[in-house]
Amino acid sequence: MQVISSLLNLQSGYLKDDQALEVLKKTQNRVKSMVLIHQILYKTKDPARIDFAEHIRSLVGHLFRSFGVNPEVIKLRLNMGDALLGVYTAIPCGLIVNELVSNSLKYGFPAGKPGEIRLDLRSAPEHRFRLIVSDNGLGLPENLDFRSSPSLGLRLVNKLADQLEGTLKVDRSDGTRFMVEFAELKYRERR
Repeated sequence: MQVISSLLNLQSGYLKDDQALEVLKKTQNRVKSMVLIHQILYKTKDPARIDFAEHIRSLVGHLFRSFGVNPEVIKLRLNMGDALLGVYTAIPCGLIVNELVSNSLKYGFPAGKPGEIRLDLRSAPEHRFRLIVSDNGLGLPENLDFRSSPSLGLRLVNKLADQLEGTLKVDRSDGTRFMVEFAELKYRERR
């Protein structure tokens, strides 16, 4: 995966079209999310359990650098506790965080507006988890249906929530707050 990420980075040097560069940047960030999971896997004593808090710190740090964000202007608040997830859960969860934090950084805080992005992961009843990604930025437009958005990122978030056998809710009352409640996925034999 690191090779794929490097190839995308090299390719971006040949593009002049801003829209194509933006698409490539989003793809690089999605690949980077998966690369970071695999880096943690190689370091861990128990490859069946990923320290998701460590992954999120690395991922969001990468996103802040990628978007050129000053961490003194947009603050990050993590409340992950001892979040150990299996790889089949951590990868789609990390991609959800990648998309939602990217959206916050790109649209939530225009022209250097200060703010805060919060990520919380907690245990929920019946062996489930609750992931909350929120910001106090501009918020989603009222007329945007996040379930059928033309945005690839939001469509991907919906698909990944489904993959996690989860529910996805949005609160637009103070910025944007996405809540995904999901079950930990177990390895299943392919048929």
